[in-house]
Order: sequence, then C-alpha cells, then structure tokens
Amino acid sequence: MIRRHGIASADQMNGLAMTEPPCYTNVVIFFLMKLSSTNLLFAAAGLVVVGLIVYAILAPAAPSKYDSFAACLSEKDVKMYGAWWCPHCANQKKLFGSSFDEVKYIECSPGGTRTMSVQCREAGITGYPTWEFADGIRLNGEQSLATLAQKSGCTLPE
Repeated sequence: MIRRHGIASADQMNGLAMTEPPCYTNVVIFFLMKLSSTNLLFAAAGLVVVGLIVYAILAPAAPSKYDSFAACLSEKDVKMYGAWWCPHCANQKKLFGSSFDEVKYIECSPGGTRTMSVQCREAGITGYPTWEFADGIRLNGEQSLATLAQKSGCTLPE
C-alpha cells in the first residue's frame, strides 16, 4: 500500500515506522502530512462552522422579556385560538417572541389542514385569532399586549 504512494520504505514516512499489521495511526498521520495546507485550512474552517452551528442549536436561549407576562396569562387561564395558516395569528405570536411558548394556545387547524378541529368548533370559534379569558369573554382579531394586560390583570414589562 505504501509503495503505491511513491514510498519505498517506512523510513521515508518522516521516521514513522510501520509495524505488522500496519499501525493505522501512522498511516493517518502520513496522509495528513501529504495534504496541502489549503485543504487543511478548509477542513479547519469547516470544523469551526460546524461547531458554531452545533453551539447555536444547543446553547440555552436567553429568557425573553415577556416570559413572566406570558406565564401570567397562562396562570389566569387566558387562551388563544388560532390556525397555522392565519397571518394575524402569526403577527400575534411575533409580539410575544419566544415567550409565546408559555401562552395557552389551541391550534384550530391541526395536522396542516384548513379544517377546523372539533375542539374549536365546539368552543364556537368563528375567527382567528380569538383570545378567551377565564370569565368567558372573548376578543377577536389581533390584540396589543397592552390590551391583553388590561383585560387579564397581568403586568406588562416595560
């Protein structure tokens, strides 16, 4: 195998001696030494990029400023009925950012369909988004966070 790559003996591998069976570590080191420095730079850059991507995915997210507000809405049994395809629902979710995960959300078109779920139909939902409060009062359409705070009694962070 070594002769195929232009090496007559193990002595030509920069002093690395081959044992029988071949020492695979030495073979790997030999081939790494044969790589051009440009290829090594590309490989190193690739490893750095992969490392940064893995870190970005696995690093814990910083808490959003609306986490406590969204948690308060959930504690007070405030629910948002919406649909994945609804642009107004998407706008409403954007207001909360990552804190929307704390909001009690009912998906009315589950499974990527545009058919209303039984739960939403039985709840009498007629449009999206619909906010429902513990006292049974509903607000239809996009609502400001200030409106939700006023109606729920939750404190909106500044």
